[in-house]
Amino acid sequence: MSAPHPATTQPAKRRVPLWDNARWITVTLVVVGHAILKLIGESDTAYAMYLFIYAFHVPVFVAVSGYFAKSDPPGTRQLKRLLTDIIFPYVIFETVWTCIRWVLGGTFRLDYSTASWTLWFLLALVLWRIILPYLVLLRYPLLISIVLSLGAGYSDSIDSTFALSRTIGLLPFFVFGWKLRQWQLTDRWLRLRTLDVWKWRTGALALFTSLYLLIAINIELLRTLKIRFFLLYDDGYSLFGYPQFWAGGVRLGFVLLTFALILAFLMLIPRRETWFTSLGAATMYIYLLHTFVLFPLRETGILDGPQPAWVLPALIVLSVLISVVLSLPPIRRIFQPLVEPRASWLFQRTTTISSPSPSETVVLPRTDRT
Repeated sequence: MSAPHPATTQPAKRRVPLWDNARWITVTLVVVGHAILKLIGESDTAYAMYLFIYAFHVPVFVAVSGYFAKSDPPGTRQLKRLLTDIIFPYVIFETVWTCIRWVLGGTFRLDYSTASWTLWFLLALVLWRIILPYLVLLRYPLLISIVLSLGAGYSDSIDSTFALSRTIGLLPFFVFGWKLRQWQLTDRWLRLRTLDVWKWRTGALALFTSLYLLIAINIELLRTLKIRFFLLYDDGYSLFGYPQFWAGGVRLGFVLLTFALILAFLMLIPRRETWFTSLGAATMYIYLLHTFVLFPLRETGILDGPQPAWVLPALIVLSVLISVVLSLPPIRRIFQPLVEPRASWLFQRTTTISSPSPSETVVLPRTDRT
């Protein structure tokens, strides 16, 4: 076969390091947040770290998912990927967690409408991807998603069944991520000169520093006000002590602040390849498997009660190590049938499972990035 004519040759596409870096750092923060959860009742320092992380890390994770989401009506290929990439792993891991609880003495109750621990995100991701094509038909999808999020908090009947409360509560961040792609902010950011980049990063650092200091200084007040529950976007306002009509205004304030934190977070992410860039392709493995590693710490009571000061930094280091190990090729090869089940035998023989969409990659000039 003859080589293609130079004029018709398509430029090679490759993954954008910025997004893989963001994926890995964000999912590592997820691991950290889960690792230190048992400490927040006794330690103000741990609670301040927890509130700081939860102020932005899940919304960033959601926004990154929204950035790569397709808003056009799903075809056969997209529907099959929805099954193989999200629904099948959810069914597999929900079954595994049900069996674990049964082996440990609980009742065997296989209920796929109620997600175990972190699996709520998979249910929410399915619903976001289904909703998005309809939502973007409307003129102001981001504004509408914000209104839906605020309104959901007033209804106690919108609960964790099929992760509906978090799906609606976090919907603005999924739409915000999608809008970032429409606004082509990534392309503009990657074209900026190094000096301009660091000007923006200085502002981002100032924002995060101010946020952490504000939390640390007022930690007792924030504990009393139960601000943590606003950051979870799960329960209705009245269920954690805010039956007042203005409770939605508090969520609105957090949503708007989080939009700024998402942008600031992405500004601080390296634009070039780093030692952890390749690990960013394994975020699903980290997300689904890290809970099994942390489960003994959560359930055995080893972290109950006051802990020495070194435990908090030790758990943070442990979380980073867990994230690295679960990203490694040997782990991915072992658990691929569970995390990425192809299940081709379930589909009609006339069709095949497609490879990842080229739209998930962006062509970049081969130049060094800061």
